[in-house]
Amino acid sequence: MKIILASGSPRRFELLKDAGFEPVVVKPCCEEKILPGLKPNEIVESLASQKGKAVINSINYVESPVVAADTVVALGNEVIGKPKDRADAERILSELSGRTHQVYTGVAIFYQGKVSVFSVRTDVEFKTLSKHEIDSYCDTDEPYDKAGAYAIQGKASFMVKRINGSYTNVVGLPVCEVTERLHELGFLGK
Repeated sequence: MKIILASGSPRRFELLKDAGFEPVVVKPCCEEKILPGLKPNEIVESLASQKGKAVINSINYVESPVVAADTVVALGNEVIGKPKDRADAERILSELSGRTHQVYTGVAIFYQGKVSVFSVRTDVEFKTLSKHEIDSYCDTDEPYDKAGAYAIQGKASFMVKRINGSYTNVVGLPVCEVTERLHELGFLGK
């Protein structure tokens, strides 16, 4: 079950592979444009669509579905991106400490002229983090290329008190929902 993954994320690749797919990575080359005033779910849906269209336009013909995704962390309607540096990572983790934030992943699936665009939200509650815990975590390389400055599947697992929603969504791709949409589009049968 070959799928074109319009993402360079090793986490998304592994999630699809673990679900039984054969992902082929085609990194999208596009300038990501975010219109002002969009809510977090609208931002990720728009970015996933842009990435998917860029990959569709870069290859001549593809029989397999193209799956594109984008993930953001948000506190309310404030989007928290990847940290710029250590000080920014510390600031982000301090903001998330003892609070519940949201992780949104937008997905765009293109298959045989049909398109399915959707987003999934997961609520993640962090325990109250000490300065030492934040400093120790920022001593690792984990926070620096992750939205929200943490990886739930890695060393940051100690921070997460509870989640409400899809775990794989927090990792970077809501696998259950992607599989459901692939069924609906006729790729996996009915």
